[in-house]
Amino acid sequence: MRAKIISIGDEILIGQIINSNASYISEKLYKIGIPVERVITIGDNQKDLINELKDSIKYFDVTIITGGLGPTHDDITKPVLVKYFKDKLVLNKKVLEQVCRIFKSRNTKMPEANIHQAMVPSKAKVIWNNYGTAPGILYKNEKKIITALPGVPFEMKEMIDKEVIPYIRKNFLKLTRLKLRSKTILTIGITESELFEKLGDISKLTGGEKLAFLPSASGVRLRIDVKGKTKYELSQKIKKIENNIKKKAGGYIYGEEDDRLEEIVGRILIKRGLTLSTAESCTGGLLSSRITDVSGSSKYFLGGICAYSNSFKIQHLGVDKRTIIKFGAVSEETAKEMALGIRKVFNSDIGISTTGIAGPTGGTKSKPVGLVWIGYSDEKNNYAKRFFFGNIRERTKIRASMMALEILRHNLTLQI
Repeated sequence: MRAKIISIGDEILIGQIINSNASYISEKLYKIGIPVERVITIGDNQKDLINELKDSIKYFDVTIITGGLGPTHDDITKPVLVKYFKDKLVLNKKVLEQVCRIFKSRNTKMPEANIHQAMVPSKAKVIWNNYGTAPGILYKNEKKIITALPGVPFEMKEMIDKEVIPYIRKNFLKLTRLKLRSKTILTIGITESELFEKLGDISKLTGGEKLAFLPSASGVRLRIDVKGKTKYELSQKIKKIENNIKKKAGGYIYGEEDDRLEEIVGRILIKRGLTLSTAESCTGGLLSSRITDVSGSSKYFLGGICAYSNSFKIQHLGVDKRTIIKFGAVSEETAKEMALGIRKVFNSDIGISTTGIAGPTGGTKSKPVGLVWIGYSDEKNNYAKRFFFGNIRERTKIRASMMALEILRHNLTLQI
């Protein structure tokens, strides 16, 4: 089966908003074995939408449209669909009740224009919207479907998950014999090119299946894509490729799919009954933020200090003034003393620190922009490691906070 996504809105074309809907829908369709082969963005133009609908009916089995279902003049999706399928609008009382309920919950008088949102095409299936006033529309045309959903991401996501995907599973998946499956492996501490070299001949590694490299500031994701006729065949192919990757790059793998490094670290800390504290300079609190993004982190995270100035490092972390004078704030020695100092301040089992030059200014020949030292301290160990994370300030902070978590994970794993 072939799928197509049509995103509608001048605001997308001019870059006012990011089209996150298309990536979400593509991922959901792929997981049930339907690859998206085309993503089209058009403005609020009826002629363009009609042309895309003609193309969809001719070449694609599944078409999902997002946007253009609101109550204003530039919301073109519903009138175009009605015109294209030679349909008419009828009042849906349940939808009207939902629209009225939403405005009542907001303690706001409902504008007359919103009544139009309860007018739905008579030949279409209504896709229920629990969070907004615009219902979705689904047309079934022989062995093809065209569905239109609101452009608001949190409304669209629930409708995709609870209505559209289940409908496609039930009515259309039997039409395709070939199944698809993917798995994502998460790595850290290695660049895309280094990982590519380490893995070697990709076609030999995967047996002809696909392997995609997806680099970001947080690390490189490896997505395995396989095709097969049975679930067993798919799982065996995935397993074989995954094992091949682990043999060559296992030391850089920390998780899979939607795993978050901070959650992995948190689970280990809870399991071992250990506590953690942080001393941050160049990351400016980002490391503590990542740690506390995890629900239940109060069980192991005692607190952190963002010590940006040298005097603060000396006064509140116990860094020796002579250390900073001799070696500088961005140094192995200072990072070690920061990690040890924060552990003493909070009386935690583990202390971790970051100090570096995030840039774009402040670098020297001996200490260039992107240089970061990450310190680690526990009852038996006190050391620091040097890294270079590039000359983009934001990426340096992200990479440093992630690597600090990886150093923590590495030490916790070794001690199990």
